[in-house]
Amino acid sequence: MNTRTIAKTALASTLAAAAAFFLGGSADAHGGLPVVNVPNANPKSGIQGTVLTPAATQTSVAWGNLPLSNPDVATGVTHYGYNTLDGAPLTQAKNEARKTEPDKNVYLVLGRKHYLYQGHELGPRGYVTRINLDETDPLKRVTLISDVDTAGNAYPTIDGITWDPFTQQLLLTAESSSPKGGVFGVGLDALGDPVDGGRATRLGALGSGGYEGIQNDADGNVWLVEDIGGAGAAGGKVPNSFVYRFVPTDTSDLTKGGSLQALQIERADGTPVTTSQLQSNPSDAFIGELHSYGTSFATTWVTIHTGVGAFDATAAAKAANATPLKRPENGVFRPGTDFTEFYFTETGDTSATSTLPGADGGVFRISQESASADTGRISIAAVGDKEHTGFDNIAFATADDLLVVEDAGDGLHTQRNALDSGYVFHLADRAGGEAYAAGRDRAPQPVRFLAEGRDASATFDSMSGPSYNDGDNEITGIHVSDGDASVSGLLGAKVPQPATSTAWRTFWTQQHGDNTTWEISWKGARQH
Repeated sequence: MNTRTIAKTALASTLAAAAAFFLGGSADAHGGLPVVNVPNANPKSGIQGTVLTPAATQTSVAWGNLPLSNPDVATGVTHYGYNTLDGAPLTQAKNEARKTEPDKNVYLVLGRKHYLYQGHELGPRGYVTRINLDETDPLKRVTLISDVDTAGNAYPTIDGITWDPFTQQLLLTAESSSPKGGVFGVGLDALGDPVDGGRATRLGALGSGGYEGIQNDADGNVWLVEDIGGAGAAGGKVPNSFVYRFVPTDTSDLTKGGSLQALQIERADGTPVTTSQLQSNPSDAFIGELHSYGTSFATTWVTIHTGVGAFDATAAAKAANATPLKRPENGVFRPGTDFTEFYFTETGDTSATSTLPGADGGVFRISQESASADTGRISIAAVGDKEHTGFDNIAFATADDLLVVEDAGDGLHTQRNALDSGYVFHLADRAGGEAYAAGRDRAPQPVRFLAEGRDASATFDSMSGPSYNDGDNEITGIHVSDGDASVSGLLGAKVPQPATSTAWRTFWTQQHGDNTTWEISWKGARQH
């Protein structure tokens, strides 16, 4: 997408959002985040512009056909959103280039520079890029940070990313079954440049599995959220993915090993909910209970492996009687809770025909006495339905405002004739306070702040593009951060204030199609 097209799209989106406001959208001031509900999702029809809540505007910071300032031409890693190894035209052709799909984002301020890092989810190989937000020349803005491992070989494509201030590494997740999937580390120096030539180290002690979400807590533990779909059943899929916590031997060096734990949930009678139970009976009443407001279940972290070497984490979690869920994807710690509340999304079945309990997923909360506690409780913070489902990326915008975005997929887009949306859930209480999850009438209501559009490239891919590229645009990489690279800057350590503070910045990526990464500016905050 060229910058002229971007400017037109942004203007149309702003005007459409303002029109929605004057036509009766309700206003909700959420803890300093000014949100007016965007009334409707965009239909799955033709080219659509993205609509934002009126208090928000967005500016593109990178897009797919933007060339890298230091390309790896021999491997085709030459653009922000395309691999050009085959020499094909970039887009809107039957043999168009393979799109690399920039995914989750990490914002860091290093060496007085403002950088946005991201891994790439598809294509023939994984790589990591860096957007220099201070660079005004687009041709110099995006830098290749890493595309080989310590042996000089390609590594898998990357979904999740976070900054580990204890190890001074970007932690990357490859969302694939064992032995391909797992966690990689790429070190950065004080200026934000890669060390050791950007060679990625596989961190075998964290296991191999379909990891996506990854976050550190203040104790140096690494929390992992796995997304592997299960076998088909009743129009949906059986639970098959786990939530993990890695307790390192040395928080400054994850190659020294440690213990990987998986979350086990107990039924009301105190017995564990296991893989064999839920996969043999995907309509187990427990699944419906877990997805009901007002319920709460005890949790225990069970150790599934201790050591240094690589292993199959998914198989180990099943063997240890950990509890599988319906495609959990990403998680974050709630600010102001001292890392005692962890919220994560569950995508669900992404099918309007599924008759299974929990088919539409939701957002769950794990509450513990401390980040390293062995036990806790799990409850649902937001229950999905057909209009609000496929929850994927997640970020706190304030202490109480949770941003949750959809990745429903082309199939469900067609079934409901609605593209993806981003929502704000206002969580008014804290642990120990008045219980908000005491019935559906008191549940947090989703307020749409973003109705994603569909660009021309995604429209082509959805209708007649090659099978190796995805179709409709997806919302990914929602990220709110002040860029603090120290331990005190861990996501969840500070209370974000993107609507009022000059330091806090908000990003997301309109994945697939033109693969445009946007920065959102909120009313009251500076314009970058």
